[in-house]
Amino acid sequence: MDPENQDRIKSLVDEHGAADLVVVLGAADLEALEVAAETVTLGDPAYVGPLAGVQLGLPVVHILEEDVKEQVDPSIYDEQVGLLEMTLDVEQIKRAASTFPGRDGR
Repeated sequence: MDPENQDRIKSLVDEHGAADLVVVLGAADLEALEVAAETVTLGDPAYVGPLAGVQLGLPVVHILEEDVKEQVDPSIYDEQVGLLEMTLDVEQIKRAASTFPGRDGR
């Protein structure tokens, strides 16, 4: 996750508090997903951005997860995510999302 996005997330937490935020990821690359999830929960593992050493503990979900998908207007979801959903291994993404920090007692 680039430093600019880290700064945006940190600013949102400063403004609204961590209890009121959820991070919705949409990346297709499994490694990028893992790094982004770790960054917003445990801190930037590369120690290069504003979240270096900052444990926000934010919950993280992926846009392809059913419980997330159900909360989005179907026409908007189809327009914004439909092609991505058709071209990816959705089950692999869901398995990766289930291992994000903070899931299953982690």
